[in-house]
Amino acid sequence: MLGLLSSCALADEPATNILTGKQAFGDWSRDAPGVARLIQPGDLEPPFVTPSGANPPAPVAMPKGAVPKLPNGFQAELVASGIPNPRAIRFAPNGDLFVADSSDNKVLVFRIAAGSAKPSEEGTFASGLHQPYGIAFYPPGPDPQWVYVANSNSVVRFPYTSGALQAAGKAEVIVPNVPSNHHWTRDIVFSPDGKTMYLSVGSGSNVAEGVDNAPPNGLKAWSSEQPLGAAWGSERGRADIWTYDPDGKNGRIFATGLRNCSGVTVQPATGDLWCVVNERDALGDNVPFEYATHVQEGAFYGWPWYYIGGHEDPRHKGVRPDLKDKVTVPDVLMQAHSAPLNIAFYTGDAFGPDYKGDAFVTLHGSWNRNTRTGYKVVRLDFGPDGKPTGTYQDFMTGFVLDNDRVWGRPVGIAVAKDGSLFVSEDGNGTIWRVSRK
Repeated sequence: MLGLLSSCALADEPATNILTGKQAFGDWSRDAPGVARLIQPGDLEPPFVTPSGANPPAPVAMPKGAVPKLPNGFQAELVASGIPNPRAIRFAPNGDLFVADSSDNKVLVFRIAAGSAKPSEEGTFASGLHQPYGIAFYPPGPDPQWVYVANSNSVVRFPYTSGALQAAGKAEVIVPNVPSNHHWTRDIVFSPDGKTMYLSVGSGSNVAEGVDNAPPNGLKAWSSEQPLGAAWGSERGRADIWTYDPDGKNGRIFATGLRNCSGVTVQPATGDLWCVVNERDALGDNVPFEYATHVQEGAFYGWPWYYIGGHEDPRHKGVRPDLKDKVTVPDVLMQAHSAPLNIAFYTGDAFGPDYKGDAFVTLHGSWNRNTRTGYKVVRLDFGPDGKPTGTYQDFMTGFVLDNDRVWGRPVGIAVAKDGSLFVSEDGNGTIWRVSRK
């Protein structure tokens, strides 16, 4: 079914150059492994300084011999190609790689030996799904009994035994009736103790068009009864992270105002929940910033009324002045319209001690920007205390050929048991293994 190839590439790693302020607002042509950016809330431009651009990519065929660019001393090997739509990827405890093939409504499995990029076996674990994306194993630990899959409209689970390439039974619906229009990428993760399942549900529109009419029973009553910053109408329960018991019961909103949290994970060093967020469109090339953040219970992150703190969206001017000083500012800000989709903390030893505890984020790439940005994998810098410094640097680039042509759009990311890093991209339907040479 899939073309299995391998190759490697090496890019000279430039001296780390931290770009700040407007210097950090460049485009793909300035990307290279090691180039770092530090973007802060004070760097925000006012809305509409630049016109809102429509510059969607039209991915071209991967050029013959093409490989991503990496820091000096790393190599990229092609694991598989020809997958219709590889999105989120996760490793089972036994080392098998699970891949959500969202457009074909399947979850695939690849058996890959430690130290190798070539699958020895592959299978379709489950089919007949509905835009599957997030994948999680339950209970956490070495011997999970279930594989959970987040469809766009539900969460289901399948019975699982270690090493199975095909589900042993039919899907059991755990969370039904998840709203699925517009932002459809649902991700899931379990707390380390296995008691809580987190589910991300993106917004149903760009910026909650049509919700400025008063909520049921009036704004005062709504605010007293609902979580801080919760939207109403067609956006009720959206742009949120929800929590459930593992059996799908006791669902409640954990945090609000996260326009499209497409990737969630738990930071091993702290146990904190983290997510990466696609912010809103049509305010200009550099407004607002995308972000990665640890998610605080009960916190409100701004959407749709505010962004990056108390910066009011002019399209909802004066609607929620009560929330202006209650917006939680995210931890790591990234270039606007980069489209972060997944995050994975590096827990291995193979990359060296400088990498341990840092996080990797896939940037799917811009469409609402006149000059392209994203289309790469970046590394978030964390200090020895487990807290982010706010700086991130390019790690895996080279997917953009020129202003018009793009061949790769990174989506999924996962750390293998041998410490290598696996990345999926849906421009050409490939999966890559990144390792030290």
